[in-house]
Parts: sequence; C-alpha cells; structure tokens
Amino acid sequence: MVTDPIADFLTRIRNAQMANHRIVEIPASKLKKRITEILYDKGYILKYKFEEDNKQGVIKIALKYDPQTKTPAITDMQRISRPGLRQYAKPGDFKRVKNGLGIAIVSTSKGVMTDKEAKVQNVGGELVCFVY
Repeated sequence: MVTDPIADFLTRIRNAQMANHRIVEIPASKLKKRITEILYDKGYILKYKFEEDNKQGVIKIALKYDPQTKTPAITDMQRISRPGLRQYAKPGDFKRVKNGLGIAIVSTSKGVMTDKEAKVQNVGGELVCFVY
C-alpha cells in the first residue's frame, strides 16, 4: 500500500525519465488526472491517455524529450506538501519556482491549478509539488 500516492506519481515519472522510457503507466485518481492535464498544458509531457479498467483506472503518459540532446523536458519534480507535513500558502506568498522557469501545482478550493492561475483567482491552497 502506498501512503503518499502523489509522491509515487512523481517518482514513477522521474524513474521512467532516468531509464529513457517513452511511456509510463500510473494508477489513476482525480488529483493525478488533474496534475497530468496541467503538465500537458504547460508542455512538460507529450501526450496522455486515461484508460478505465475494473478498478481505479490507469493514466498512460508519453514523456517528452529534446530531439537533439535526448534530455527530458522535466528537469526535476519535487513534492512539497506531504502527509506528515502539509504546506499551505496564501496567494501573496507563492514564491517563483526556478526564477519563474518552473511551475508550482496548488490544490485550492477551486480545484487543482498552477501557482500563477491561483494568484490571478486570488485563492491560496496546499502546495502539491514544484515542476521545472
């Protein structure tokens, strides 16, 4: 049993990129689906597909690599808020990730979104992870 499914999600993507895999399969949940959609919208992954099975479903993610250098589009993913220590932030307290080059994924009362979207909507929430 996995105690932190979001950390497992990030680790599976990290490990697949280190092994130069093209596709990674991850057990689905609503939060993971929304994080996947954000990663796709911001250009960190190539494609994704949600597949239903008799249990919880599977997310298939096609990872994105640079055509010439073969380096992954995602340099690093860090879990910020974890089950043992939750991290919350107000809209004015969001710090820039990698000097504005990365994104912070925030779980708010209006849904899961990036830190920039949360700042525009003036909502705070739980800092899920940093992606750059």
